[in-house]
Amino acid sequence: MNALSFFDGMSCGQLALQRNGVIPENYYACEIDKYAIQVTQKNFPNTIQLGDVTKISGHDFDKIDLFLGGSPCQGFSFAGKQLNFEDPRSKLFFEYVRVLGELRIKNPNIKFLLENVRMKKEYQNVISELLGVVPIEINSNLESAQNRKRIYWSNINFEKPKDKKIMLIDILEDLPDCPVGISVRNKSNCLRVGGRNSPFGSKQIWDSPFQRVCKKGKVKPGIQKASCLTGGAHSGGNHSDMDIIHSELFTRRYSPIECERLQTVPDNYTDCVSNSQRYKMLGNGWTVDVISHILKSL
Repeated sequence: MNALSFFDGMSCGQLALQRNGVIPENYYACEIDKYAIQVTQKNFPNTIQLGDVTKISGHDFDKIDLFLGGSPCQGFSFAGKQLNFEDPRSKLFFEYVRVLGELRIKNPNIKFLLENVRMKKEYQNVISELLGVVPIEINSNLESAQNRKRIYWSNINFEKPKDKKIMLIDILEDLPDCPVGISVRNKSNCLRVGGRNSPFGSKQIWDSPFQRVCKKGKVKPGIQKASCLTGGAHSGGNHSDMDIIHSELFTRRYSPIECERLQTVPDNYTDCVSNSQRYKMLGNGWTVDVISHILKSL
């Protein structure tokens, strides 16, 4: 089969195909983030990178069997400004629609899958009308330890996955304690907190790339799933500070590997780029096992 992926990111679609035992003859990826491309090429070196989606014409391809896409969501999200189709990032959705129409000329039976965030019904209806299908909402918590509600438009016939009952405590790493008394200047990844009159004294805690204040720790009572990962500047930090307690005084961020696990991505899949870039692309990516479940019905 030949697959084309718009807004490919770190190629979660290719991971999902792999989990179903499918290796496309050609996998074309449209992505402009150099770090995401670096991760993709590390893991799938045969990926054909095509760059900007606005420069793509569906007429230039031979038969494409599967067309994937997760167009930028900032203009649709309830958490954002909800500028809908006036947001230049959300306007990229129309590039997906344009190319899908062009691809259908050579393959009227092409299968497609488009993912996006939950949005106002009026925006959702526009997308549904243009794609000709009604979306299905799936919370990633059925396939992972993360609450992540997303909607999926597809002409692939699939049902919601069953709950695998994966909990947050199941995916946490057993991280080492922070050493005490090591100078900050020796680049020990520790941060000195407090001062002479501080209740913390001169204790030091892990700060970069993530705080390590004790080992695996425990989860707050009543918290079974992680909050939704985001691609913001504090991804890996702000959400987990509400979820994980490691002592009476400190919490820590999720490690990059824990974020990979929350998105059902293999451990160290993203380890060829900086941790800040890992957090960003994992927050923006797909929950791979959800996509794998959908594509299983092909």
